[in-house]
Amino acid sequence: MPLSKPVIEYPGGEAPSDLKIEDIVVGEGAEAKAGDTVEVHYVGVEFHNGEEFDASWNRGESIEFPLRGLIQGWQEGIPGMKVGGRRQLTIPPEKAYGPAGGGHRLSGKTLVFVIDLLGVK
Repeated sequence: MPLSKPVIEYPGGEAPSDLKIEDIVVGEGAEAKAGDTVEVHYVGVEFHNGEEFDASWNRGESIEFPLRGLIQGWQEGIPGMKVGGRRQLTIPPEKAYGPAGGGHRLSGKTLVFVIDLLGVK
């Protein structure tokens, strides 16, 4: 059964200082490993205001990419996840786009992603 676009609850409180991994749905398919290429659907919001900055759902199609090309929070947070699973990652700036002033519009921000793992290669 395909999952629908998740709604990320505004977390509030203090942002975590390290990567926080929470399984919402534990998958039963193949397990993602470091270095794999993954096919995912995801939603990303800013921790401090809950504002969505990106979502594959809005484009109407999943996306596939090698883990090693992604931000560190994804590289550390997706391995161990199984196909069919949904996982929430709360990623501090050091494991996302770096400190404020780093040149990326999300530099200095703690990010929250909900990721659905659809496939691994």
